[in-house]
Amino acid sequence: MGGKIAAANIRLKRAYQPAAADDGQRILVDRLWPRGVRKTDAAIDQWAKDLAPSTALRQWFGHDPARWPEFCQRYAAELQQQPEPLAQLRALAQRQPVTLVFSAHDEAYNNAVALRDFLLGKKSAPAA
Repeated sequence: MGGKIAAANIRLKRAYQPAAADDGQRILVDRLWPRGVRKTDAAIDQWAKDLAPSTALRQWFGHDPARWPEFCQRYAAELQQQPEPLAQLRALAQRQPVTLVFSAHDEAYNNAVALRDFLLGKKSAPAA
């Protein structure tokens, strides 16, 4: 189903960083809107709540690096339950750059990193 996604086509950016012209489609991948960010300032093209981790998984993970490998496995299982939004995101990323926007403070261990690795077919390793 479709070709490979160029790694350069999937970028990550915190919701608190300004949008840039080369961001491509800006897709918020959190279940909750980023605290303190006005919708007009965020320049979000799409809010992919369906591709965000479940509330239970997010709370279990708690951005604990020790839980990262298991979080990635559980999150991948959740993503596979969302074939339609996942296919849409894959197709978009094959055609053009997309920026996965997230609100987590931890830029190495968050769902956007795990989602990017999942889309690129990588085993999630710490973004060191």
